[in-house]
Amino acid sequence: MILANAFCLFFFLDETLRSLASPSSLQGSELHGWRPQVDCVRANELCAAESNCSSRYRTLRQCLAGRDRNTMLANKECQAALEVLQESPLYDCRCKRGMKKELQCLQIYWSIHLGLTEGEEFYEASPYEPVTSRLSDIFRLASIFSGTGTDPAVSTKSNHCLDAAKACNLNDNCKKLRSSYISICNREISPTERCNRRKCHKALRQFFDRVPSEYTYRMLFCSCQDQACAERRRQTILPSCSYEDKEKPNCLDLRSLCRTDHLCRSRLADFHANCRASYRTITSCPADNYQACLGSYAGMIGFDMTPNYVDSNPTGIVVSPWCNCRGSGNMEEECEKFLRDFTENPCLRNAIQAFGNGTDVNMSPKGPSLPATQAPRVEKTPSLPDDLSDSTSLGTSVITTCTSIQEQGLKANNSKELSMCFTELTTNISPGSKKVIKLNSGSS
Repeated sequence: MILANAFCLFFFLDETLRSLASPSSLQGSELHGWRPQVDCVRANELCAAESNCSSRYRTLRQCLAGRDRNTMLANKECQAALEVLQESPLYDCRCKRGMKKELQCLQIYWSIHLGLTEGEEFYEASPYEPVTSRLSDIFRLASIFSGTGTDPAVSTKSNHCLDAAKACNLNDNCKKLRSSYISICNREISPTERCNRRKCHKALRQFFDRVPSEYTYRMLFCSCQDQACAERRRQTILPSCSYEDKEKPNCLDLRSLCRTDHLCRSRLADFHANCRASYRTITSCPADNYQACLGSYAGMIGFDMTPNYVDSNPTGIVVSPWCNCRGSGNMEEECEKFLRDFTENPCLRNAIQAFGNGTDVNMSPKGPSLPATQAPRVEKTPSLPDDLSDSTSLGTSVITTCTSIQEQGLKANNSKELSMCFTELTTNISPGSKKVIKLNSGSS
């Protein structure tokens, strides 16, 4: 009897192992979350190759067309399609920012997840793959141009935002794309239309998506000791065209408008996922990841939700999209909460300050955040040339010393509100120059 039971047990284990090793069981395991995560374009191809998945996906798209979520879920066929697709590769798929078919990937992602969510929840999950890299390498590169790690007296007097502009001019790709967005965003269309905002946004997106972050971050998050430097930082994205408008819309209206566009909706969701204040971490950032927060912030530039520094205060860092909460009615509390994720966000503020100071997570003890005080705003200040120190006054006289845009082969801009120009850096630094700081010469 004992031998018979042992034989039965052995037979059962053998059959179980055989079934687990079979191709059908592997496919089944993949359908239950044991598969590697793929991007949504690839997941769509896998779904299209499987008749049950492809038919249910078509059903779901029909269910979502012109219907709200409650109406859709009341339909049994729509409900069944959702249940099947939650077990498909489409449910777990994500996208990579800047990928070749990014918009197509995001459209596929939201076609699934808009049916699975409430639709108007405060925070939405990010459709992008999580960022696992850190800022250490960028900090080390930034120190070469910012003066970090050199004589403190020299570093305090230096203009890090000016250094960042010069560093960009030394890189062909950075210089080309920066020249492009400045030319487009600073080109007056007519006396009543100061620029083509849509083209300006597109050029800005290309700059921040295609230029390495060691250049874009240094221009956007450079640390400042005086107001002139902070104004240069505020002018990085040419706010008179890309950011400001005649009137400030309500922030919830701006969010709703952003959510009608798959790309804008994705960047906003990514910002909330990576910059939402966390009080369980050292830095107040999710997973103590400054890189993820700064990357998602930069990813929103070039949309109606574009954020920027609200003034030229060098130390009290306050950023915000161009909106306010007037006219919110009974939604005022939600609107204020949304706006505070920008204006009073300790994660975002700590990340910007950490980059500007060249510090990484756990490299220095966490101290109290600087008060978010607002200095009087400098209106319609001309942008500073790249070859002058920002310690000079912000008068228009400094503009006459810079190289004109025409000399760089760009179309002239007659706008009086903003003038931006470049300096061609022709100084050759010999390999043996003492001014060059090698990457391996010390920690940032």
